Amino acid sequence: MSVPPSTAANLPLPQWAYVPGETAEAEADHDTLWQAKALVPSRFRDFVPARHPALRYGIALNNAGYFWESQEILEAVWAAAPQGGRERILLRACIQIANANLRLRMLKPHSAARLLGEALGELDTLAARKASVPGDGFADGFPTAALAALLAAKLERPQLAKTDWVAFGAVSQA
Repeated sequence: MSVPPSTAANLPLPQWAYVPGETAEAEADHDTLWQAKALVPSRFRDFVPARHPALRYGIALNNAGYFWESQEILEAVWAAAPQGGRERILLRACIQIANANLRLRMLKPHSAARLLGEALGELDTLAARKASVPGDGFADGFPTAALAALLAAKLERPQLAKTDWVAFGAVSQA
């Protein structure tokens, strides 16, 4: 499936950020998220393209502070990613980071630290699985080492604060 990268820029941000416990789930902006989820194919063939609009949108949501929404979109992309693929590992790490960011917003630093640790483990797994042939996949050009270093630095802190959320798109080279 080939969708122009500009499609991600055309997707609107949700009207509000959903935070479990603060707002009812019925208040999540599902209509806006559905627009991005509709761009995800039932499955990607060999890899998840780094420029796929739903992927880029999921990253943009996290970076804009829409953590629950980011997780929802990235999970849809992950579900369509090839089984055993490198992108699936990286997507799982990004999902865990978005979830950790949400936990920080909910003032649950221990849960957030656990999730960041799991994400770091996924990045270590990804680093050990080198690409056989460099390509246009999400995991191919992603600066895994930089994100791993950022997570490791966060995890060295005695306790995480609400402001310690991770913008994983900030380290990616869009």
